[in-house]
Amino acid sequence: MNNHVAKIIEVVGTSETSVEDAITGAIAKAAETLDNLQWFQVVETRGNITDQKVERFQVVLKIAFGLED
Repeated sequence: MNNHVAKIIEVVGTSETSVEDAITGAIAKAAETLDNLQWFQVVETRGNITDQKVERFQVVLKIAFGLED
């Protein structure tokens, strides 16, 4: 029987450009130290406003990675 087990971590990504950049940046950073990334879920989206303009996008992600046998 082959059971797959994953661990889930929570990370925060930020970007001055877009939510998508915040997501891809957070995943890229996690991939520097974790192997076998499998999926992500956006848990929260927020941002900063300065002088009536969006200054920064921020996302909270759950990222799962597979545990080795």
